[in-house]
Amino acid sequence: MREVEVSEHAGFCFGAGRGVDFLEKALKEGGNIYTYGPILNNATVVDDFAKRGVKVVSSVEELKNLPKGKVIIRSHGVPKAVYEGILETGHEVVDATCPFVKRIHSIVEERSKAGDKILVIGNPKHPEVEGIVGWSEGETYVAENPEDLEKISFSGDDRITVVSQTTFNRNKFQELVENFEKNSYNTYVMNTICDATKVRQTEALELAKRAELMIVIGDTHSSNSRKLYEICAGACKNTLFVQTVMDVLGNLPEVDGLIGITAGASTPKYIIEEVQSYVRNDF
Repeated sequence: MREVEVSEHAGFCFGAGRGVDFLEKALKEGGNIYTYGPILNNATVVDDFAKRGVKVVSSVEELKNLPKGKVIIRSHGVPKAVYEGILETGHEVVDATCPFVKRIHSIVEERSKAGDKILVIGNPKHPEVEGIVGWSEGETYVAENPEDLEKISFSGDDRITVVSQTTFNRNKFQELVENFEKNSYNTYVMNTICDATKVRQTEALELAKRAELMIVIGDTHSSNSRKLYEICAGACKNTLFVQTVMDVLGNLPEVDGLIGITAGASTPKYIIEEVQSYVRNDF
């Protein structure tokens, strides 16, 4: 039997698991169930819920034309205007926004009201970042890399609050902040990367350093899964990014040493177990 080790904190984070729990509870209670955006960045999970009658909606206007039911706001959260728009539709709203993301919403809203300009470190196209930006009441900027920062300039009189997407690479966040602070701006930095992300990334890196083959399980649309892959690939040259066990069938290289497995925060336990079982026994 091959030597296989799975990271302790692979799979659902608190926010993702909480969102799925809210959805499962709503399904048990019955009625029309909608999620504003996919409940997770995981197509397998979303497809499974669709088969059980859950409809994904992408706009307030769409909700207005649907029979009344429960609307689950996913863990990524939504902009303030969207949140208020959903409330006005008359549907029952279940807010499953991750508490760590809600905290960022509060910081951004409060600091922007006080006159600060907001800088969000993260992927501008990620729904979490879009939601965070939507809680600011003033000038807001998003930077994912040094090139983005170079395009942003502030005056010496500006107060700038810096926050981060919860799943951003913590080392890259620190590098970007240090680069930004060289300009001697008046900055208030909040490292809002959640602890679960830090632990997951640290564990994955340490495992990848020891592994001959590293497997990262996650959806291609999952930001935190892609970041895990980047981290692991930097430490282990044989690193694979897969979504389900179907992606590893017949596609794994022969290795003699340790095979490490980690998974993104939107990956359910059963998918991890299927990959682990195949890698340990079958390939």
